[in-house]
Amino acid sequence: MELRHLRYFITVAEEGHITRAAERLGMQQPPLSQQIRALERELDVQLFRRKPRGVELTDAGTAFLERARSILEEVDRAFATARRTARGEQGRVVVGFTGSAPFHPFVPRVIRAFREMYPLVSLVLEESGSSELVQGLHNEDIDAAFIRSPVADVVGLVVKPLLEEDMLVALPAGHALARETEDRALPLSALANEIFILYKRPGGPGLYDTIITACRGAGFSPRVGQEAPRIISTLNLVAAGLGVSVVPASLRRLQMDGVVYRRLSGSAELKAPLILACRPGENSAAVQRFLDLVQRPAESVASDN
Repeated sequence: MELRHLRYFITVAEEGHITRAAERLGMQQPPLSQQIRALERELDVQLFRRKPRGVELTDAGTAFLERARSILEEVDRAFATARRTARGEQGRVVVGFTGSAPFHPFVPRVIRAFREMYPLVSLVLEESGSSELVQGLHNEDIDAAFIRSPVADVVGLVVKPLLEEDMLVALPAGHALARETEDRALPLSALANEIFILYKRPGGPGLYDTIITACRGAGFSPRVGQEAPRIISTLNLVAAGLGVSVVPASLRRLQMDGVVYRRLSGSAELKAPLILACRPGENSAAVQRFLDLVQRPAESVASDN
């Protein structure tokens, strides 16, 4: 039995007439009659009662019709699913991101756009540190990751810079430097005597090293009082008055009570990059659609800045 035999049977059942069914199927009546008789022989049941002006289903034929329709509907769904998956319109994409990445408007914007364009794709989001995300890519646990800076173990991965943003100093609201005119940029050297709270290095080695290098370039080695497990935690510690931090400008969107942000002057190297990391070579069609979507708007955002 082949799927075409089920289609022949269903068409005859719907038409109640073999000649009309043959016309609908685009075939001759005698071959269709032969196929129906062959199906009855294979099943060893009579599916139709022959009448002077057509055919009608037997009880066995009526029962078979319901199941035959279900089978063809399931097959049609399977075909549609396979085609949608091949086009990247269905499937699964696992996207990782560092703790600070979602605060840049680009990241939620591109994720929202992908969900709207491909609603049948299961988009799974996972937050972790850059090193863990890179390991997840190596292990094929995630398909793409937004990280803040390259880390050491990127051999075998594709790392694509998307954009850069300035970094700001986060100060406790009662700090003397926080009471100055907020629009006036601070020189990084003004923080030489401050205690720094930084994002824990294993989770974000790039930003950590960037800050340390910039401070040394400004003539001092920063005193690191605490390292927070998440970049948001650094702001909580700043709000508690335990020190100052340097964070990507997009974190200003948090508007956390007890924290004041100031621009930094003379520190052109203090930039927070946003980088897309992924595996090279063959990706699923859905993953490739996500990667293409990320890079298209990123190029326009970068050109606008």
